[in-house]
Amino acid sequence: MPAVIDSTGATLRDETVPAAFTGDFAGKSNAMFRAVHRELANKRAGTASTLRRDEVRGGGRKPWKQKGTGRARQGSIRSPQWTHGGVAFGPKPRSYEESLNKKERRVALQAALGDRFRNDCVTLLATENLNLEKTRDLAALLFGSATAAKHREPTLVVYAADERDGVGRQLERSGRNLQRVSVTHLGALDVKDVLGHSRLLLTVAAFGALGNAFTKESA
Repeated sequence: MPAVIDSTGATLRDETVPAAFTGDFAGKSNAMFRAVHRELANKRAGTASTLRRDEVRGGGRKPWKQKGTGRARQGSIRSPQWTHGGVAFGPKPRSYEESLNKKERRVALQAALGDRFRNDCVTLLATENLNLEKTRDLAALLFGSATAAKHREPTLVVYAADERDGVGRQLERSGRNLQRVSVTHLGALDVKDVLGHSRLLLTVAAFGALGNAFTKESA
């Protein structure tokens, strides 16, 4: 059961984990792998480009005659074996984008979150009267001190989409300079982020919206 804390780190209460995250996800590792692979592949620019022999300037004249010189025959100084020649089978701009159906993406995210809930790696943050204007405030909340923040476990802070202007701005600003802390909103949460952080801090609003979304899907 994740604990609900306030901005000082004091525990207020415990919340029940939604049923959508308490199932058996042992067989969903392949879905999580495919989801992470897709997320990483879709970020690739695919702009690597080399020149083929027909795209390199020059080389229109045969370097030397075919026979009688004692050297290997050559047809152009822009052949791949020449310095400054074209590249054989080199990369060209392409898209690395991969597709994954919506249901499998949701299952992968659900399994990743279920793993974090099952291992007690989730904490909830009550945002009433939240005051985290400074980096040291969030560092103290998460790790006890700014010094400890340099060595503790990677932490992902997630706020609800409708908290972007108030709570979200505070969390983004105070977490910007913490190397081991990432801050995102619920709409941008993906499997790679969940699995890439050992600990999750969800606002109470984000926790409620997350539970409602997956409970509605399961119904």
